[in-house]
Order: sequence, then C-alpha cells, then structure tokens
Amino acid sequence: MQTSISAVVLTKNSENTLSTCLDSLQWCKEIIIIDDNSSDKTIEIAKKYNTKIFIHPLNKNFSEQRNFGLSKASFDWVFFVDSDEVISKELADEIHQQIEQFYPQFQAFAIQRQDFLWGKRLRFGDTQEKYFIRLGRKEKGKWSGKVHEVWNIMGKIGRLKNPIYHYPHPNISEFLSDINYYSSLRAEELYEKKIKSSSIDIVFFPLIKLIYLLVIRQGVRDGVAGIVHALMMSFYSFLVRGKLYLLWKNQRQSLNWEVS
Repeated sequence: MQTSISAVVLTKNSENTLSTCLDSLQWCKEIIIIDDNSSDKTIEIAKKYNTKIFIHPLNKNFSEQRNFGLSKASFDWVFFVDSDEVISKELADEIHQQIEQFYPQFQAFAIQRQDFLWGKRLRFGDTQEKYFIRLGRKEKGKWSGKVHEVWNIMGKIGRLKNPIYHYPHPNISEFLSDINYYSSLRAEELYEKKIKSSSIDIVFFPLIKLIYLLVIRQGVRDGVAGIVHALMMSFYSFLVRGKLYLLWKNQRQSLNWEVS
C-alpha cells in the first residue's frame, strides 16, 4: 500500500499554469490550495479538481504561507509544489519508492528543480543543480524566511534523482514584475535583519554576479534564454541592494527630522 501524501500548492493569479500543475498531482491523496486572494480564474480552476481550498493572505511572508499550508495537511508526508511547476510520473513513482524504502532513515527529501525559460531548458547559470527540500514529514520542521524560504527539517534528508519541472516567467513583462516584487520583499527582510547596503554593493555586486552566471556558471551556453536569465538575476541583485540602501536612507532622514 502506497504512502498517503498531502500536496500543498501556493497560488496567486495562477490561472495560466494551475491546470497543468494539478494534472500532474493527481497521484497525491490530498491536494491543498493556499490562495493569496487571486483576482483571476485561479479558484474557479482549482474547484474543478478534488482540492481543498483556503484563502489566506500572503502578507509578504512566504514561510508563514507555507506553514499555514503545513497545518492544513491531513497526512504525515507533505509535498510542496508551486503553481508553475509540473511533477513527472517518474518523480511521483520515485517519491513513493523512496519513502517506502528509506523511512524512517530519512525524514525529508531534497529535489532538484529544472527551469525552463520560453521553451528552453536552462542547463547552466543560476539554476543548475539546485536542490530544495520539498517533501517531508509534517511534524519534523517549519519553514523560515520571508522570501527564499527554507524548510528546516529535524533529521536526515535524502535526495531524489528525478527533478521538478519549473516553468516561470512566460514573458519579459512578468519576469520584470516578479523580480520587482521579490526584490522588495528581500530588501525588507535584510533591513529587518539590520543588514546594510553601500553604493559599492549596488554597483559592483550585480556586475560580479552577471559575470559569475555567464562565465563561471556558463549561462551563456544556454543561448539567448540563458543570457536573459543572467541579466535578470543580476538586475534582481541590483534592485535588492538599491532598495535596501533607500530603506536605510529613509530611516536616517526620518531620524534627522525627529531630532530637528
């Protein structure tokens, strides 16, 4: 008898990708949708599937959103999937096989994510060989971090061979919108941690990152898609440090105003 698994999917205006995602999760015993007040047809699409839907505002905190989803899971094993990701039959079969073979040795499993940009699989650059803990025991950990969140698991973590397929940023406009949004969250998170940014950071860190992604990580080998992705990730670094600098500058101006 296969292990029962709860899949948790975070959504926000995900009408263009959600059906494909949910189609690939039909092997899960339970599918939970945690929606951040979508204004498109996301909920309408989710209702066509056998899903449990919870409307829960993100409040600029992805870990709290995932922990909320974790609390709604009915089964011991929980699988986190984003609405623009697809799970292959090979990965589904491997998940069941690895749980049955290696639990209780492993309390969670890290899974590689393979990114596709405009039909091109990115084999190099920022996305290569990235593993994320997405499958784990419900009671063995919590998520932390407002953005770039991490599932902190107590116990040994295994690693699966088959990847999650990721299809983000269908066009330049959405890519820019995404990095603008995420960079604001990241800057606020760093500000709360009392981390500062200088003019040197703003200028040189994005440049170094661009060179690193294109040359050291060989992102240029992915062609136009790889070059665009590296440029966008470098721009993201610029936005994070620029916004962080402005947060500290505004605080200084506010303090000076109060003193005067």
